[in-house]
Amino acid sequence: MYAEAPDIPPGKILDVPMKRLSSLRRSAFKDIILKAQTAPNLIVNTHATFRWRHGLFPAVDFDQMRQLNTDMYICLIDGVAALHKRLLDEHAVAHTLKDLIVWREEEIISTEMLCKGINETIPFYCLARGAEEETTDTFYKLVFRGETRRAYLSFPMTAVVDMEDVKREIDEFRHSMTPLFICFDPGDLEESYLPHRARRAAEENLDYVELTVLGQQVRLNLHEVRQIERDINSQTYARDFMLIDQSDMIISFVPSLPDGRAAISSGVERELQHAHEAAKEVYVIWTAKQNPSVFVTQTATRVFDNLAESIEFFQEKGYIGK
Repeated sequence: MYAEAPDIPPGKILDVPMKRLSSLRRSAFKDIILKAQTAPNLIVNTHATFRWRHGLFPAVDFDQMRQLNTDMYICLIDGVAALHKRLLDEHAVAHTLKDLIVWREEEIISTEMLCKGINETIPFYCLARGAEEETTDTFYKLVFRGETRRAYLSFPMTAVVDMEDVKREIDEFRHSMTPLFICFDPGDLEESYLPHRARRAAEENLDYVELTVLGQQVRLNLHEVRQIERDINSQTYARDFMLIDQSDMIISFVPSLPDGRAAISSGVERELQHAHEAAKEVYVIWTAKQNPSVFVTQTATRVFDNLAESIEFFQEKGYIGK
């Protein structure tokens, strides 16, 4: 769009009057639609909505999106702390964490509505950018390796936050599955620690929460973090179920606690039940000495004793290469 308006300084295009912004956007999309007729592969990187000084407004027009006739919609999302950091670095616009977390939800819903409003038969996916490692490979496989099976990875998170040995087992599970499938990993967007950090900061009489975000130290306003606790919880709940719904199967890893009991959280149990009720294939890797309950065995397609056994099974089923 900046090519259409060389008089607008970088980073300022959203500040122009709405009428001109709409005209510039339509002109840019007209060029994109022309290129799409001859380009073998085309990725359009755009928001569905903007929440800016003008308020909330659309970033695309339905008539042009119908002409573009895309094959897939992917809504890329990120953690609220990372969004905050990028806005500080790239745009001098006033915002709160509440603004960002609400906008993120608006983006997901708007992208899905756009997709289904244009053509309800084409797929829509929600994909996190990645907390520790970027999900570039997942994006690539979604676009170019559509025959690869999609798997939601389920594992305890908050309940084992201070158990380093258990967390290492979980990381091994995640790193083993990621190359084999198109994996939707809830750990790629993890925010449940923020309210905990806020409570700890309040106990220390601080008015901020200090975090490492995108490799740099950032201070978040304590009141703003407390203000979004309900949003974090409700969005995590809804988003994880959305990721299950867009998958072919769920693979749940239930590690063993030091005393041999199963480290299965209420969140994992609820995810397994949701996947079962959504008619997904349900696989559980149960490494604990404690036997799984009937609520696990009766809803699971298969229960494995270890990670290697599950991979061997997926090879035999033809889900992955040998």
